[in-house]
Amino acid sequence: MKAPKAIAATLAIAALALTGCGKSGDPSASGSGTGDAAPYKVASNASVPGSPTFEKIKKSGKVVVGVKQDQPNLGYKDPATDTYSGFDIEIARWIAADLGVPADKIEYKTIPSANREAAIANGDVDYYVGTYSITDKRKKKVDFAGPYFTTGQSLLVRKDDGSINSDKDLKGKTVCSATGSTPIQNIRDNYPGTQTKEFETYSQCVDALKSKLVDAVTTDQAILLGYAAAEPDALKVAGEPFTTEKYGIGIKKGDKALRDHINAMLTKGGDIWKKLYDGSLGKSGEKAEQPKVESY
Repeated sequence: MKAPKAIAATLAIAALALTGCGKSGDPSASGSGTGDAAPYKVASNASVPGSPTFEKIKKSGKVVVGVKQDQPNLGYKDPATDTYSGFDIEIARWIAADLGVPADKIEYKTIPSANREAAIANGDVDYYVGTYSITDKRKKKVDFAGPYFTTGQSLLVRKDDGSINSDKDLKGKTVCSATGSTPIQNIRDNYPGTQTKEFETYSQCVDALKSKLVDAVTTDQAILLGYAAAEPDALKVAGEPFTTEKYGIGIKKGDKALRDHINAMLTKGGDIWKKLYDGSLGKSGEKAEQPKVESY
């Protein structure tokens, strides 16, 4: 996926930040993925034979989805209204509808990056949609459906800092990311001479960057563009992405039936995917195509 033009993307995301957010569980809250505007319908006779997760959902009458809440345009919770918005939230709602669960029966549960595998394995969430990169290490603990989006690792720096223009400028610098994230491990493994700092959330890293406690924040470009747009006079995205990250839907290990069901939904739902993307993350100006579903 090609990186967007920085200026155009920043202006577009800033405009998106002013749009309304969808209230948790409110079927009319999001203009792109729920209510009358939804490009899909709630399945009336959903069935996923052999899936213990689906049986749990069916019995409880609701679905519990693990999400992020501090990533503008992807997974964001408005602190003033307790409403959720973003592309990941739209994907989570689409999956719920395909499983026969309406938006007002979705419970969102914020799970930090370091706790995602445990939350899925313990059944604290039924599935997880939150910029969750598919890696071989994670596949040992959870299963993934998807991918549903592809991006790449990038860098967020202070607007007035001209010393970091790409990942080649990180030696001697301190870089921050979320605990348990793939980007921070990549920095440790492949960028000798670079110091690292970890916090539970990316927003804490952004605060540390603005306070000059760290020199850069690293995670996926899609996430960083949102932060840069929120404070364009203080922050900027530096350089081009230097990895490829595939976002997947995390589900309990061994629930092949649910994984195959979600993969079939994604494969057949290209038009729906595009409408959900265009109505959320696509407003940032970042162009993207739905990635091909893979077998994991």
